[in-house]
Amino acid sequence: MGDPIHIIGAGLAGCEAAWQIARRGYACVLHEMRPVRSTAAHQTDRLAELVCSNSLKSEAESTAPWLLKEELRRLGSLLLEAAARTRVPGGQALTVDREAFASEVTAAIAREPLIEVRREEVTAIPPEPIVIVATGPLTSDALAQDIARLTGSERLYFYDAISPIVDADSVDTAVAFWASRYGKSVDGTGDYLNCPLDRDRYERFVDALLDAQPVTAHIEADRTPFFEACLPIEELARRGRDTLRFGPMKPVGLSDPRTGGRPYAVVQLRQENLRARSFNLVGFQNHMKFGDQARVLRTIPGLETAEFLRFGQIHRNTYINAPVLLSATLQLREAPRVFFAGQISGVEGYVEAISTGLMAGMHAAALAAGVAPRGLPRQTALGSLCHYIAGADPANYQPANITFDLLPALDEAARLRLKHDKKARHAEVCRLALEALEEYRHAYV
Repeated sequence: MGDPIHIIGAGLAGCEAAWQIARRGYACVLHEMRPVRSTAAHQTDRLAELVCSNSLKSEAESTAPWLLKEELRRLGSLLLEAAARTRVPGGQALTVDREAFASEVTAAIAREPLIEVRREEVTAIPPEPIVIVATGPLTSDALAQDIARLTGSERLYFYDAISPIVDADSVDTAVAFWASRYGKSVDGTGDYLNCPLDRDRYERFVDALLDAQPVTAHIEADRTPFFEACLPIEELARRGRDTLRFGPMKPVGLSDPRTGGRPYAVVQLRQENLRARSFNLVGFQNHMKFGDQARVLRTIPGLETAEFLRFGQIHRNTYINAPVLLSATLQLREAPRVFFAGQISGVEGYVEAISTGLMAGMHAAALAAGVAPRGLPRQTALGSLCHYIAGADPANYQPANITFDLLPALDEAARLRLKHDKKARHAEVCRLALEALEEYRHAYV
């Protein structure tokens, strides 16, 4: 059978990876440093412990989180089975009893003879032929140093400053205008969508910002002092009412076509290369509660009815610059025996961590069998998540959770046919994704 596959980290991604390897008949060693060494986030020594929430997001059919979970179910996810058995009432969300969920996964892993659990801290990537790194956002300092050695220290991040993302269709383009500062753009039409504010709207925005409530710190890592290079916008506002106008909201080099003059302040929206139907609010990382974020950001002209696909965050998070380092099969390009999965690969969310663990486990087992790993179809949520991880802009890489803007757009005929029915468009994207998944399953799984 050869050497066992080694998995570092027995969180959501690591446990799912181990299960997928074992169900394909290969032995693996699952390393978990707790309880030998604990973290600021965990409270028990159980595997797959959920640390901040007990929700695995929406189960409403034809939503992006539902699609990702449905794909996992069809591929035999251990953790989705455990979630179903430990589910508690939570409206349309898949909500679990955290203690029962962790106990269920721990027991299943313990019963599997092909999985050996070692309770020890791993301080360096093992020399064994195949390794999966699934150490999560709180990777130990010693192992982080070894990962930095292997990947290059400039490609390993320890602090996450995430700006909000809005659905492109929810931005009022009668107010927002396309332009680049001083007319400099790639194609001559402007690289940014700009939301202009006059003095009154700016002052109202700052008042709302200063009145917003911060996110309650769940773990010690959330109380890490902010870096000057990625200060939250509310902290900038506290330093002076005009600070934002000389920072992320500076209006220099821009002219509002409605007035012919320079705005008092401006919020720039950037269309990401792999998020064609959404925009990132440039420099708008913040530490506000999500409800307050929505309220405050909707005071910006052009964003009054904005639909937020992701809210801003700032927190401690260890992750690699995956587009530079990883292929779509989650392998290091320069060392394909090493896979990355979970939050350290650059995904946000419990289900996204499970997803990358499942795929890393599948691909590692294929490699152990002497078969070239095959990535999942781009049409699927799983495949699109990996497409983002491996193909996003490295200069602006931020961890992602699953949203429809990561999946391929419908063809022109379908878009026209379903132009006025958003739910039907999403349902069609899901239908195509699951159809592609079934073809992949029959061919390769």
